[in-house]
Amino acid sequence: MADKKTRHERALEPETFILSVLMAAFAAIICMQIISRIGVTPNTSIIGAVVAMALARIPLASMDKFRSLERQNLVQTMTSAGGFAAANCGILAVGIIYLYGAPALIIPMLIGSTISTLIGMSFVYSVYDSDMYPGEAPWPPGVATGQAIVAGDEGGRKARRLVEGIAAGAIGTHFGLPMAGVGIVFIAELFSMIALGVGLIIRGYSSQLFGLDLGTTYVPHGFMIGAGFVSLIQALRIIMRGTDSGKAEKSNSKPTRTVSPAQFKRAALIHLGLYLGGAVILALISGIVADLGLGTMIIWTVWAGVSALLAAILTGLAAMHSGWFPGFAITTIFLTVGLFLGFPGVPLALLSGYVASAGPCFADMGYDLKTGWILRGEGQDTEYELKGRKEQVIAELIGGIIAMIIVALFMNMHFRLDMLPPVSRVFAATVQAGAGEPGIVNQLLIWALPGAVLQAIGGPNRAVGILFATGLLIINPIYGIGVLVAVIIRLIIGTEPMEIREAGLIAGDGIYGFFASIVQAFL
Repeated sequence: MADKKTRHERALEPETFILSVLMAAFAAIICMQIISRIGVTPNTSIIGAVVAMALARIPLASMDKFRSLERQNLVQTMTSAGGFAAANCGILAVGIIYLYGAPALIIPMLIGSTISTLIGMSFVYSVYDSDMYPGEAPWPPGVATGQAIVAGDEGGRKARRLVEGIAAGAIGTHFGLPMAGVGIVFIAELFSMIALGVGLIIRGYSSQLFGLDLGTTYVPHGFMIGAGFVSLIQALRIIMRGTDSGKAEKSNSKPTRTVSPAQFKRAALIHLGLYLGGAVILALISGIVADLGLGTMIIWTVWAGVSALLAAILTGLAAMHSGWFPGFAITTIFLTVGLFLGFPGVPLALLSGYVASAGPCFADMGYDLKTGWILRGEGQDTEYELKGRKEQVIAELIGGIIAMIIVALFMNMHFRLDMLPPVSRVFAATVQAGAGEPGIVNQLLIWALPGAVLQAIGGPNRAVGILFATGLLIINPIYGIGVLVAVIIRLIIGTEPMEIREAGLIAGDGIYGFFASIVQAFL
């Protein structure tokens, strides 16, 4: 497609901007409803792409501009940013404070959530296509959206395969089958998906397998702490060594990295500073400075900033390899440690909302950047890729701001109707309960060891330990079964027969889930 490109589309061009803003606001309203009623959010990225593709087919001269694949990419980027930020960051964070019983802190929490969300978007933009987050990495929902846009543009065999996949994805989802998970298996790294599937099955059937519900223990948390610690060490080694095990140099077919190890290190330090600054602002505007001594205030600020950075990094790794963004599960880890550090209830509740807002849009923009990377020729033209990436981050940041405005406008309605995300209730209840269990630290330390070993064995390019721990933290055994069945099918038939169809499965699952969720949310 590089030969078709003459200039970049701009996120702020009137046609693109107006449609994108409307789509972002619509996605924000709908996704707030869906996460409050259902507990999860659909893939709004593919919805934005479908709308842009549909407009391009309208036989009017004013709609011709939407035939541009980059314009479609910008529309879906702002759309997904609006939906993800409003649901997974904004309403979730203020919901924690409301349920905890501190209504005076709702506005400070919304401001803190906005800061954390926007920093997460900026962070992934700064480190995308580094050794740690390479452009050619799976980022499965991004691949699915990119392939869908290309297939819709080119038509023919690709379009037929896409339609077949969408139909199968929608039908399978209607009958409760994890079609997105099946599609992701044919895109993602195989061992990563096996680890995720096994973890999901063990968690889902732990009572039958071991006579113990893992959800009542801190075993999954320990695994994630150990795997996360080793993953960070692996990341530091990559940064210091300047290559991801030499793979980038061994393959001449892969493009040169646009983010060097030195640039990654600088970006991480800058965004750590930003997260720390955001924590200071949140502490000041919430008034918790008056409730904490100087020493505790310093510890809280440092822990909030470091936790937000680590949550973004770990959530991004899981999202990149598997298409899952376990932001809430990872936030639980940092909340648990905060309990042991002795923070009072209100600072803990604010910590939860701040950290929970750091990861989801890191993952979301990673998907969108992957889509753009595909549409712009997979990094073959570095200058063009970087300019296009810049337009995307503008669209993403605007989408995030629109999302938070929508949250501010509609959150009181959600409070009155008691329509709040289930995860908000979990965090609020955890903070209210406090530590209470002296043996928790021992559990975390004991189970951190196998998590660390598993991550070390899998290596930095697979995130096996992180994804196994992710599976242990989430109750969805059917998804795990679907993943492992798809792994077996992939081993038998390979990936070629599913090319484009796997994107259709993910798109079909997302489209059906989106409209089905709307029906459930508003009935």
